[in-house]
Amino acid sequence: MNTKLNKSDFIILGIYFIVSFSLQGKDYYDRGAMLKEYLFDFPSEVIAICSIIFLYVFWLIPKFVNKKKYFLFGVLGLLILIIITAFQYTVGFWSGDNDWKNFPTGLDFVFKMIDRGTYQTAFPFALFLTKKFYEGQNEYLKIEKQQKENELKLLRSQIDPHFLFNNLNTLDSLIDSNTEKAKEYINRLSLIYRYLIKTKDAEVMELSEEIQLAENYMFLIKTRFEDDYDFKIDIQTSIENKFIPTGAIQTLLENVVKHNKPNKVNSIKAVISIDENTLKVSNTKSSIQSKNESFGTGLENLKARYKLLSEKEVIIINTDKEFNISIPIIKLIDEN
Repeated sequence: MNTKLNKSDFIILGIYFIVSFSLQGKDYYDRGAMLKEYLFDFPSEVIAICSIIFLYVFWLIPKFVNKKKYFLFGVLGLLILIIITAFQYTVGFWSGDNDWKNFPTGLDFVFKMIDRGTYQTAFPFALFLTKKFYEGQNEYLKIEKQQKENELKLLRSQIDPHFLFNNLNTLDSLIDSNTEKAKEYINRLSLIYRYLIKTKDAEVMELSEEIQLAENYMFLIKTRFEDDYDFKIDIQTSIENKFIPTGAIQTLLENVVKHNKPNKVNSIKAVISIDENTLKVSNTKSSIQSKNESFGTGLENLKARYKLLSEKEVIIINTDKEFNISIPIIKLIDEN
């Protein structure tokens, strides 16, 4: 469910309150209620209903239901309902100049607040939740459709004929000049294609396996371009039970090569750093515009996939001299 507020959320609740208060206003008028009741009851009801809805939707449900802490959810939910309804009921009791001797106490007060709170908030709460649910469903279907299209494009770019053609050219030059390195090149290239075929249907893969893919890919790049690119992997934590989207590191390395053409003086330096929660790729930028073909789907593909896989987002920081992209590490096993 989408838990971000938008303009239409306030519009739909506003329409409900206008209709509800118009009907209640007629009832107040018919029974000759005091103006003080009208001026205090309606604002307090708006505050009470909105407070209950927002606390449930934006705090209780994400914090307790999503983590399956149902007992705490039930207890805190009742407390919120009782306390906020008690505030609204007390204001209404006072504005109506009622006799405080008749004010309910003890369990009678508690049951009355539960009954009154559920009655008042049931319809607007259902209205709000239904709207957020269908918004979330529409967003999910949209992202799912985009993901399928992007994954197809990504797969095509990964097994792109130009990629194979360039590697065959490199291999051809190695066969005569360095036979041993040519054998290693063939081995690394076959490992990459074997991995791509094996993982073509996998959403995420273990970080350790993705690093192995990255090492093989960096070997191809270093062999082809020699000292034009300088890659380094800096692992600062244990990589067990950590996952990232399949092919994510290769996508980030492709982005470095496609968009940065080194000059004769300085190589393009790229560092893959891994900490507890984030994998970051930082690379120096070239002043020479690369002529390599770019499909434009690599980074957008990652962003779209993360919307389905994690609540955290891909962070990109682009400066004049450096390009940094950080992707969240996904933990499928709760270590707490």
